[in-house]
Amino acid sequence: MATPIKDWSKLKRQSAIPGLGNIHPLPVTKKYKVQRSAAKVMATVFWDAKGVILFELLPQGHCINAAQYCSTLDRPRDAIRRKRTGLLRRGFVLQHDNAIRHSANLTQQWLQRYSWEIFFSSCPQCRPSTL
Repeated sequence: MATPIKDWSKLKRQSAIPGLGNIHPLPVTKKYKVQRSAAKVMATVFWDAKGVILFELLPQGHCINAAQYCSTLDRPRDAIRRKRTGLLRRGFVLQHDNAIRHSANLTQQWLQRYSWEIFFSSCPQCRPSTL
């Protein structure tokens, strides 16, 4: 007795050797729909060798400009004062890249006011966290 197989597209031969060529159904693969994420999220992280000092998410719909960046730089000062006692007095190095908000006049004035030392890094191998 033969059983009719209606959908041959889901079948394959397991072996081409005569006598071993049993027909088995292929596993059905699901196609997943790729959707864009609901919103992009930007995180700002300040850390040192001991761990994370401050982690902050930018509110949805906001963008970083020089004024926003300067207000962001105010928050790690308080976190450093709480978590790393004496670090503000001893001094530390703030790593920057060449983003416009990092080199803006407003940002440079803010950094000079607090006398923060800046490390401009343009190559990924030169970053302090990888040294």
